[in-house]
Amino acid sequence: MDADVIIVGGGPAGLMAGVGAGLHEARVLLLDKGNKLGRKLAISGGGRCNVTNNREAAEVIKHIPGNGRFLYSPFSTFNNRDIIRFFEDLGVPLKEEDEGRMFPVSNRAQEVVDTLLHHLRQLGVEMQTGKPVENLLFDGERVVGVRLADGKRLHAAAVIVAVGGKSVPQTGSTGDGYNWAEAAGHTITELFPTEVPLTSAEPWIQDRTLQGVSLRDVKLTVVDPKGKKLVEHTGDMLFTHFGLSGPIALRCSQFVVKTLKRFATSAVSLQLDLSPDTSADTLQQQLRQRWESSPHKSLKNSLKPLMPERMISLTIQRAGLNPDLTLSQLSKEKWSSLLSMLKSFPIRVDGTLPLEKAFVTGGGVHLKELTPRTMESKKKAGLYFAGEILDIHGYTGGYNITAAFSTGFTAGKHAAQQVQGVQT
Repeated sequence: MDADVIIVGGGPAGLMAGVGAGLHEARVLLLDKGNKLGRKLAISGGGRCNVTNNREAAEVIKHIPGNGRFLYSPFSTFNNRDIIRFFEDLGVPLKEEDEGRMFPVSNRAQEVVDTLLHHLRQLGVEMQTGKPVENLLFDGERVVGVRLADGKRLHAAAVIVAVGGKSVPQTGSTGDGYNWAEAAGHTITELFPTEVPLTSAEPWIQDRTLQGVSLRDVKLTVVDPKGKKLVEHTGDMLFTHFGLSGPIALRCSQFVVKTLKRFATSAVSLQLDLSPDTSADTLQQQLRQRWESSPHKSLKNSLKPLMPERMISLTIQRAGLNPDLTLSQLSKEKWSSLLSMLKSFPIRVDGTLPLEKAFVTGGGVHLKELTPRTMESKKKAGLYFAGEILDIHGYTGGYNITAAFSTGFTAGKHAAQQVQGVQT
């Protein structure tokens, strides 16, 4: 036998699976088709690597709307606080930033990668790059190894598939594992892009009226065709030449995709609140007070503290008002029109950029076909899955990498223990 445990994939889940198996004294062979391990980790968090989130575990799971509850079992083995202790014990001090995001104090993702690789070498994990796997090997209802693209067969008592999804393909995540999972009898739920910019055919988007305009601390709400508010997120947003980007647009993307499919519609409505911390009545009072101190100030100039100038022009235009109006010229109906636009600026979006442009892949190996406590397949003994290949997806902010680390470590630990049990 070439190893006790073979791990396919050198991303966050695969590397942490190596740690989990190595710590439990298995002979581990980690294979990656690329020429460098940890490529996705090295570019994560804008090159700073958001290693996890420091919120309570239940809160972390709330921020993983794509089947996050599945993680309660892996979290019992290795959760977000364990991730923090793990890196700090290895000499990588972490710091907490907004909304619980944890980064290395050095702000260097490569430090995280180098530390992981050094630790794996200390654990005796053998790592080989440039070794693309062609398929998995089975003997009846048990996995027995892998076959490489060059035809070579490598045998092991357990195999962990941690090759990622189809997002960010330049890091090696090209969807190889889905075919292997199906060959093992697993169901792959429909794949779709998440944490991805939104596209829009609105004329003012297409003519680039707002291209490059950035908004801070605004609220974006997804509304279904029946008028039901599905989700809302507050934060920063960016208008692009094709639609919307920025943190809150990315967080809304999975709900846009699902709504387009569920209602078989060509577009989904969004509402943008330009002043989410202020009620419509209070906002009206504030604007009145501002005007009363400068009664001849135009509507356009009075709105400058609220938003960028190009946004002001479009907002006034869409409210059907004259930008040169003054306070005394605003009728009750005009006030209503203006406040409606400030509190629920409508945007129609028709989709997202493709999966290859997404930060995260939605869909994947059906979770009901796995044992949550161990990450082992219910279809083939000795076969484990971890990371983005699973039908689990969360928001950016350290949540997806937490899911990868947790499921990876859990799979590695239990694969090693299973092998030891078989040997005993």
